[in-house]
Parts: sequence; structure tokens; C-alpha cells
Amino acid sequence: MLIENQNENPKRKLYSCGYYEYNGLGKDENIYEFTEIKSSLFENDDIIDFSVGFDHTLILTSNSKLIGFGDNFYGPLGTGDTEEQLIPIQIELPKLRFNENISNYHISCGYHKSFLYYSPSFSNLEEDLIKLFERKEFCDISFKTKNGEIIEAHKLILKYRLNQNQNENQIEKLQEIISKKSIKESNQIFEMIYSNRIINPKLYSEIKEIINSNEKIEETMKRIYLNENENEKDFIIERKEKQYKFPKLILIMRSELYRGMFLSVTEDKSNKVTDYSELSNKSFEIFEYWIYSNQIKEEIQITQQIINEIEIGIDYFQLNQTNPNLFDLLINKFNNQNQN
Repeated sequence: MLIENQNENPKRKLYSCGYYEYNGLGKDENIYEFTEIKSSLFENDDIIDFSVGFDHTLILTSNSKLIGFGDNFYGPLGTGDTEEQLIPIQIELPKLRFNENISNYHISCGYHKSFLYYSPSFSNLEEDLIKLFERKEFCDISFKTKNGEIIEAHKLILKYRLNQNQNENQIEKLQEIISKKSIKESNQIFEMIYSNRIINPKLYSEIKEIINSNEKIEETMKRIYLNENENEKDFIIERKEKQYKFPKLILIMRSELYRGMFLSVTEDKSNKVTDYSELSNKSFEIFEYWIYSNQIKEEIQITQQIINEIEIGIDYFQLNQTNPNLFDLLINKFNNQNQN
């Protein structure tokens, strides 16, 4: 639990409880109430980010320190060995260098593994799409401005945000428009295409005919969800004898867990993963639809069991920063169904 108090130094402090080997408090006994984790390693540092895995924890501080504790049998602490740590230790490896704003680094701890990656935070679908464009993650198409600058974008997003007309190539039309614009104007054009917001009315009038200007982002995302093109859905999540296919772009937009996996500096670039979460397939499919659309299907009947599973799943997939909050939507739908 991370608590912030503006009147204290450091302002952000971390509290832990639970099994003594994994709670980082350095005591040979279980802790049954939240207790502050204290260490000379970060006594004057704010906690920028932290993540709790199956049985280990990593902390990133305002002074660019990576701190870890807990079980280390499979090496998730990144210390170069497999020795467990009952108290926080600083993790120092030659390849570990922070050369950007430390607040834009994130940690994702999972089942015996960890990811460290650079990425600004995110919130709702429109902002997710703009930030996807700004970060240039998995870009696969480029455009040239009038001064020769190159702007990179995503074919998948453009395919669904541009009007699909068999007789016209909207990508070519977009390139023609960009070729006459400055880098600033071109970036504004792409921000409007990705987010459907009118950032610059004059520029918007020039691209209005080639984009789905009247379609909400949620509807665009649902069309991507319904698409069955195997090449576009390039990542498989296997769980409970069933496979779920996603475009990587969608997962890195919505889930910190998968963003950490795809953007990690490790060599593991697999296009398939087995999900060991405790969610039933029905609950997972609620996640699947919501990840695309920020919505819950009308016909879904919400039970207390689904609510309990989703509460666990939000932490598992690291969806806490998303907006609107999935858990709140579920509770509202559950209450409305019971009233009726």
C-alpha cells in the first residue's frame, strides 16, 4: 500500500503486511497489519512506482534506485543470483541505466518474473490512443512532411480510423495532406485521427472527408475487437483450454502487465503466453471486451463471483490506472440488475 502525505518527507511511503519472507520488513514473523517498510536505501526518497508479484516486490525511487525483496528462486529480483531477500536491497547491474525522466519508468512483477520499462502513464481510450502515437510503440508506417521530417504511425489504427472505401486509398490521401504540412501541423492531424478530438478546426476540416469523423473511439475499438484477421491479432493468451487473440497494440494501450512484457528489454519476444490467473473464462471475456471498448456487454449478467474475480483480475492485469474503472462499472451494473 502506497500512502502520500504532502506534509512529510518523503511524501510517498510504502506499507506492507503478510508472510514474513515476502513482506520486506526483515522480521522472522508474519505481519498482520500494514507496517511501513523502512530502509536506509530510500529513507529520503519518494516511491515512484512499485509492483507486487507472486512472492516478490520491486520498488523504484525518486533517486533512480531499484529496490527489491522477497523470494528469488527463479531470479525475478534481477540480482544475478537466486538468493531470497527478507529485507529490501538495491539492485545494481551494469546494464541498468535510467537516462530519462524517472517518473516515466514503470515496474511490472508477475509470476516469478519482472519487467522494467519506459512509458508515460495512461487513462481513457482517447488519451491511450494519443499516447500510443506519441510513444511510437510498434509503429509500422511512416509519412513525410513538407520539410522532409518523418512521422511514424500504426497501420492498424489508421485502417479503422480512416474511411474504408474500396475505390479510394485513404492512406495515399493522408500522405498527400501530410506532405504539404509542417511537423507541428502533421502531429496535430494524427492526434485528431487517433483520438477523434478537434484539436485544430482548420486542419480538421481538411481531413474530415477521409476519416470516420462521426464514429466514437469506443465504436472504432469494437470493430477492431470483432475483426478476425489473424495477422492483425498477433498475440495469443492461452487459458483454461481456450485461446484469446489480441493485437499487441491494444494490450500495451490498456494493460500495464502486457505493456511491461512487450516493452521489456529482455530477449523473450514470444507471441503467446499462458495466463494462470484465477479468473473464469466468463470473467476473462468481460476483461477482453472492456479492454477494447471501455464497456461491458449489455447481455452479461453480473454475479458476486464475477465481481470477486474481476477485483483480483484488475490487480493481476494492472488495470488500476484506466478510466472509467472497470470495477465501478461492474458494481453499477450489478446493482441495476438486482433492482430490476
